[in-house]
Amino acid sequence: MLAAPIQPYRSPRPVFWRQETIAAGAGSLAARLYAPAEIAADAGLVLHLHGGAFTGGSLMEGEAVATMLAEAGSVVLSLDYPLAPAHRFPEALEAAYGALAAIGKGRSRWAAKHAPLYVAGEEAGGNIAAALALMARDRRGPTLAGQILLSPMLDPCVGTCSLRAADAGPVGCRWADGWADYLGTPDKAAHPYAAPINASRLAGLPPALLFSADDDPMRDEVASYATRLRDAGVTVRHYVRPGASRWPAAYADAPENGSCLCLACDHVTEFYALTAPS
Repeated sequence: MLAAPIQPYRSPRPVFWRQETIAAGAGSLAARLYAPAEIAADAGLVLHLHGGAFTGGSLMEGEAVATMLAEAGSVVLSLDYPLAPAHRFPEALEAAYGALAAIGKGRSRWAAKHAPLYVAGEEAGGNIAAALALMARDRRGPTLAGQILLSPMLDPCVGTCSLRAADAGPVGCRWADGWADYLGTPDKAAHPYAAPINASRLAGLPPALLFSADDDPMRDEVASYATRLRDAGVTVRHYVRPGASRWPAAYADAPENGSCLCLACDHVTEFYALTAPS
């Protein structure tokens, strides 16, 4: 675990976005494309999933994180995936995997033909991103260069110390209720794609960059997942922002000096450099 030092915020690359439509299996999903004004020849392509406790969130609410990922030096496709309870596990995940497969095949539409491919997400979107990494490994593609997980929801038990400190519990909190709406029935919590922290096999996953904070309700499950990934031989970089940060709500704020996304941007830039194919 690495404590993220407070660093001055550098002027970001100008980022622009436009609406996109991504094929996803038999259908399609709305998305936003975020890209720097000048796209480097070796820029990666990131599939981003917004937060919202599985039942809420939107492309607009995911804008700050998607913009940060692009400012760090990549082209980002932020996906409007199906929400629970209308779409329970694994509907959103399968739709996201269909989009990931389509992006992997057609990446030259948005970046270089062989651009490294990443998955990223915050909170519930972090869960889906982690599960996509498992699915891509198990289904033999598309090959991922890395996974970027910001306060991912990984543990449906909702019983960690950090969650209890946030006054969360088995009922009546946004994360517990979100898990219940996403899973539908308790038995689905045993599936590794629903709760990646409980997966029995984590070897062979792409390098992972995980973010949390001292006051993050997901802090403990993020730390536990980082440990399990390392034990499985996965390259992991895990950063915990010290002090008060308002995580995970801070993911809606644009980066500024000393903010959560300011610090994340620096580490994401470094992660791209470390994981890009040589």
